[in-house]
Amino acid sequence: MRILIPVLALMAAACTPMPGTVADPAKPVQSAEAGACAARGGTLRPVGRMQSMQCIVSYADAGKRCTDGDQCEGDCRVEGNTGIAEGGTVTAGVCQVDSNRFGCFTTVKNGRAEATLCVD
Repeated sequence: MRILIPVLALMAAACTPMPGTVADPAKPVQSAEAGACAARGGTLRPVGRMQSMQCIVSYADAGKRCTDGDQCEGDCRVEGNTGIAEGGTVTAGVCQVDSNRFGCFTTVKNGRAEATLCVD
């Protein structure tokens, strides 16, 4: 019994973490992908349901009234789930804000609404 208590104490001491110095966390290194994104005028942002990092580029003509994607840097859209259920409805949209493909929107082509899409 006299030996058992010191042995248990040594075993318990062996399980405790050793005090040490915590290294300073390294500053994040900008990846080649982030550099290429910045060169295009974009920023890496977490997007979509999975919050994957993607290069998002803002468009200069964002919010401009349009009737077709050819009039925009991106798509001509009606944002949100607006209830334009039937494709082919005559409508006008606005040029999309940035290259983010996630969310709900209706694409406008040749002055007519396409089907509403929701992308996660």
